[in-house]
Amino acid sequence: MKTQTVGEYNQVITLCKELFKKKTIDYGTAWRILRLPSITDQIFIKAQRIRSIQEKGTQMVNDPIQDEFIGIINYCIIALIQLDLKDDDRLELSFEELQPLYDKWVDATRSLLENKNHDYGEAWRDMRVSSITDIILMKLYRVKQIEDNQGKTLASEGVDANYQDMINYSVFCLIKLKEAKNA
Repeated sequence: MKTQTVGEYNQVITLCKELFKKKTIDYGTAWRILRLPSITDQIFIKAQRIRSIQEKGTQMVNDPIQDEFIGIINYCIIALIQLDLKDDDRLELSFEELQPLYDKWVDATRSLLENKNHDYGEAWRDMRVSSITDIILMKLYRVKQIEDNQGKTLASEGVDANYQDMINYSVFCLIKLKEAKNA
């Protein structure tokens, strides 16, 4: 993977993790009460807002779509952490306890990105943000179907792989939006 991509990826994740830390300090881990389908729906809301703004060309709420991509990344990591903690009933966890889990999933997801970037030759750099948004929504519909099937699949990856793909696609969008802003 290009050094440039690694650096850009790490910058995005640093921003996401800092926000995750601040929100954990502000709100605690209230998200622990959410079942996985509820987290999936929260991610869906964010992706649907992005698509709606892209299609309309305007927005009524001033929150930038970059914030929604950051939210998608953090909620996907929350979903992956929930998978890790499925047998842990505690609602409150400290950031210090969550940080290794956050880092574990970031590292695994970055590794997945490196492998796919190698095979696909960073094709995402030539894609439109709107197309990547559509792919995120497609992944969400896949996850919803897997959840509706109680996690059973015949030939498909599980929800964890789809969450990781959505993290990487959201990182791509944030990199592309920053490049467009700086152009």
